Amino acid sequence: MAAMISSHRCLSSHLTATTKFIAHKVPPKCGKLSSLSNSSTRLFTPLCSSQKTSSFLPADEQRDGFSAIKKCAISVALAVGFVTGAHALGWPEMASAKAVFPALPDVSVLISGPPIKDPGALLRYALPIDNKAIREVQKPLEDITESLKIAGVKALDLVERNVRQASRNLKQGRTLIVQGLAKSKVDVGVELLNKLEAGIEELQQIVQDRNRDAVAPKQKELLSYVGGVEEDMVDGFPYEVPDEYKDMPLLKGRASVNMKVKLKNNPNMNECIFRIILDGYNAPVTAGNMLDLVERHFYDGMEIQRADGFVVQTGDPDGPAEGFVDPSTGKTRTVPLEIMAKGEKAPFYGETLEELGLYKAQTKLPFNAFGTMAMAREEFENNSASSQVFWLLKESELTPSNANILDGRYAVFGYVIENEDILADVKVGDVIESMQVVAGLENLVNPSYKIAG
Repeated sequence: MAAMISSHRCLSSHLTATTKFIAHKVPPKCGKLSSLSNSSTRLFTPLCSSQKTSSFLPADEQRDGFSAIKKCAISVALAVGFVTGAHALGWPEMASAKAVFPALPDVSVLISGPPIKDPGALLRYALPIDNKAIREVQKPLEDITESLKIAGVKALDLVERNVRQASRNLKQGRTLIVQGLAKSKVDVGVELLNKLEAGIEELQQIVQDRNRDAVAPKQKELLSYVGGVEEDMVDGFPYEVPDEYKDMPLLKGRASVNMKVKLKNNPNMNECIFRIILDGYNAPVTAGNMLDLVERHFYDGMEIQRADGFVVQTGDPDGPAEGFVDPSTGKTRTVPLEIMAKGEKAPFYGETLEELGLYKAQTKLPFNAFGTMAMAREEFENNSASSQVFWLLKESELTPSNANILDGRYAVFGYVIENEDILADVKVGDVIESMQVVAGLENLVNPSYKIAG
């Protein structure tokens, strides 16, 4: 791990253009990986780790009795400090040694556990609820994914243990779960709990029959019931949006969108439908803006404008404007940077977590999942996002969960939950045939698409 983290590694291509994204300055000696001559993309320069492949530890410390685990943890800490220590990742005058290298006692935070990469799980944990009983049902059902990675019959033995634990936790915690349901949603929530209980029994039978292929589809079904129960625990919208944004389109809840993409020059498929969940609980202004644009058919017929192995990006309209021009005002509509941190009751607006001094804060919607959806913006203008969006094609490999170079700096507002892996096959010039809201439109407040024009 230490060698990988400390090796010379750049995260993206060097691009020239007008498409908004990330354009941080580069420390000396950081080279380009590749370039694309696309007149519609803004400068994007890579961020690199140290070019040295040797250990960060001095020679005398390398000779002492440090264990391999301790060396690994220290290297992780130093690498994270290097990447996250520079001011706003713009590297102005480079960061001082004190800013670059964090104190070693904080290493325990970095190695607390593997990151959650499943978009469905990230969305479940991002809900504004606090019900331990339902989480204790959710966790062993999610653990089935790891159990199935084991070869042979041992995998089913582990799955059986997961299912038994979920069943036991549901029976023991059912009363607390029902008590946690919003009063207006109790009937629906109880119905889902009944389906969950019956489904767990069916999964137990599947495991007993040693039908490995049937486990994952049933697991997905059960987790959909869990997610439904958890959403039924949310009683109204949990906070007030700041007055300066309250009249903008706001998504006070969640919505599902189908994005149908026509794939050109792809021998394997002609088109694909990506299911996207927009999360207004954690980004109501950003998600509301997107949903409003979807209802305006803003993205219908638009080409993919960037696909470089790092992100897929679109949203730059024809003409001089770099975002959505509201016909009712004749001006480009912009949305503020909107970041919800764990432990906070409402998002922060207009500033990155780093600018706020919240260097250790973790975001509720992290860039962990393949297909994480976020807003592109100007480098030094936090509130310049409009219509250009991107989907991350891989998790950060330089830093651990919730400590990578994007979290807390760009507004995540949803995830692709179906066919996300196919995003890697999308190319520049592929066409978004349509974006269509399939659920949750009733959660959109102040919809501007209903205004003439």
